[in-house]
Amino acid sequence: MLPLNDMNKQLPLFTVSEINRYVKGLIRSDPRLRDLWVTGEISNFKHHRSGHMYFTVKDSSSALRCVFFRRDNVQCIFQPTDGMEVILHGYLSVYEPGGQYQLYVQEMQPAGMGSLYVAFEQLKQKLEAEGLFKSEHKKKLPRIPRKIGLVTSPSGAALQDIITTIKKRLPYVQLLVVESLVQGPGAAADLIRALDILNKKDDIDLIILTRGGGSLEDLWPFNEEKVARAIFRSSKPVISAVGHETDFTIADFTADLRAHTPTEAAAAAVPVYDELLAENDQLRSRAGLALKNRVLQEKQRLDHIVSERFFRRPLERIKTAKNYLEETETRLKREMIRYLQLKGIQLTALVDKLESYSPLKVMNRGYTFCRDQEGNIIRSVKDIRIGQLLQLSLKDGRADCRAEKVEEDCIVDEE
Repeated sequence: MLPLNDMNKQLPLFTVSEINRYVKGLIRSDPRLRDLWVTGEISNFKHHRSGHMYFTVKDSSSALRCVFFRRDNVQCIFQPTDGMEVILHGYLSVYEPGGQYQLYVQEMQPAGMGSLYVAFEQLKQKLEAEGLFKSEHKKKLPRIPRKIGLVTSPSGAALQDIITTIKKRLPYVQLLVVESLVQGPGAAADLIRALDILNKKDDIDLIILTRGGGSLEDLWPFNEEKVARAIFRSSKPVISAVGHETDFTIADFTADLRAHTPTEAAAAAVPVYDELLAENDQLRSRAGLALKNRVLQEKQRLDHIVSERFFRRPLERIKTAKNYLEETETRLKREMIRYLQLKGIQLTALVDKLESYSPLKVMNRGYTFCRDQEGNIIRSVKDIRIGQLLQLSLKDGRADCRAEKVEEDCIVDEE
């Protein structure tokens, strides 16, 4: 066996990058690996903030790393999740920095069901969880709308069905048609534009969003999230009449009322004119009968009042009331006098009590009290200093003096 140094001189050496690049070239040169369809279950799914999707697709015994770049996955109308069975289309290559081969996905479809159906169910669950389909958010339709806005294709049969039905049922209702695409690219944005136009008009009482039947692909603009949110934020009530009776769209769930057909939408929007006339006649008859009964009740009440004694002898009733008033007045005066006398006695007693405590009454008997220059009353000889100026208050005036001698009395406690 040759030493390692000798082997290095005889055999070519490769760097890791060269090996990875070589393997990448081998894989990419195989035409079978450049156009692959792979099926499996998604795991470890991650939607990076860059927009790229990274995940692993696996079966019962193996796993394959996958990357779904943003430029490709923007065309994917459903949201991949872990555990979802999918069919992937792409090519195999090597990620050189990591030395890993992986599937570069260019297209993804759910296995066993169409991608449109999966996207429909995912959006339906999302909006339902947010509460967009709840009954408390449904606006009440006007009983008799004055003007109705129609959002539809001008060439579709749905428009003619609605116009014919409304004019037959209530010919005085005004209609405003805002033309819009109802299928294909740009249809969703056009529907939103039409809804916004009608919401800005003050005279529109109701909006009907309609088109005829078609495949799930044809009806797809009515399943887009931005259209559903435009319907939800509409200030006007919205009737959705999209497709046939068996067709359901996200717009149907979000609208304030779902009609199975355009004709049914028109019938729900306006009442029948002849039925309104019959209802009006019935209300007029009921009002007349109610008024007649009320007049009869009031007449009976008036007859009963007139038959009372007061109306037969009004002066007697007035005399009785006058006597009662005079008696009440006499009692009131008597009680008032008694009350004032009682209060006078109480006031006299309080005055006497106040005078007995008055210092002026004590001073009339020859007493006086002493203050210092600040006006504080001196209560003890201990508060007086020799030479201090004092003020003596007497019953009829004041005298200023000076303390020349302070002598404290000797107090002897007696048992």
